[in-house]
This record gives sequence, structure tokens and C-alpha cells, in this order.
Amino acid sequence: MESHEVLREAFEKASPKEIAALLGVSLSLVYKWSQPPGDGQGSGSLNPLDRTRALMEITRDPGIIKWLCQVNGGYFVLNPGSGGGEHREVGTSMNAIIQQFADFLSGITKAATDHRITEEESQEIRRDWDDLKTLAEGFVRACEDGDFGRMRRGAPMAERG
Repeated sequence: MESHEVLREAFEKASPKEIAALLGVSLSLVYKWSQPPGDGQGSGSLNPLDRTRALMEITRDPGIIKWLCQVNGGYFVLNPGSGGGEHREVGTSMNAIIQQFADFLSGITKAATDHRITEEESQEIRRDWDDLKTLAEGFVRACEDGDFGRMRRGAPMAERG
């Protein structure tokens, strides 16, 4: 889905007039955001989503998207890259996930031994959790892409590999 289509759908939930007033921009600009850029008549305009994407590409700083997710009640987890990466057997990959999960639980246990978790401990727990989700996502994607050709359908996970 293109950015202007995302905005067009969003404008069904909040009126462009209200958006323009709250953002301090013209109503016509808000409408231009929901049109394809450079459609031959110059009606589309570089919208905030395209600008944010460009900012991400220029800075290569995931902190921007992490912040957007956080202020909207969510968390950003980077999907692992595709192609050219390390390919492991399914058993090795499963063991890596299990080990990282065990390390994560160990970190939580260590942080909670004094019956409180500091801000620093909380941030470390969040980083470890996001890393674990990224590792697990890589495993799922590898499965979807067929990188684990030795997996046999229907076999219990302990028997696969």
C-alpha cells in the first residue's frame, strides 16, 4: 500500500478539515497528501509519511520509528535482513532462540531479585525482548522462505532437523 493510500484511509477516521486545523496547514495540502505524487498534474504532495521514510533512509536511525511506535502504544521490532545472511539448520536456529530466551529470563530474574526494577534494568529488559523477537522473526521468515528444507511436515519439533 502506498503512503497516500494509507493517509486516504486515515482521513476516513478523522476529517481532513480537522487535521488541517490541528496541524496548522491548509486543507488543500492535506488533500494533496492523499493523492499520488506527481500524477501528471502535480496534484500530489510529499506527505508526512514519505518525509518520515526519507528521514529514516537518510539518518539510518531506527530511533525515529521506535519513538513513533512508543508514543502510539506499541514497539518497533526490526525484521532481520533477507538474503546474504547466515543460514543455519533448523535445530541450531531453535537452540539459538531457546538460549536467548533463557538469557532473557535470567536477566529478568536478576533485575527482580531486590523486588524492584530500575529504569536502567527496564530498558535492558526491553532491548533484550526486542532482540529476542527479532531472532524469532528471523526463524519464522526462514521457515516461510523454505530455508529449512530438512524440516519434515508433521514431525514433532524435537524430531526435526
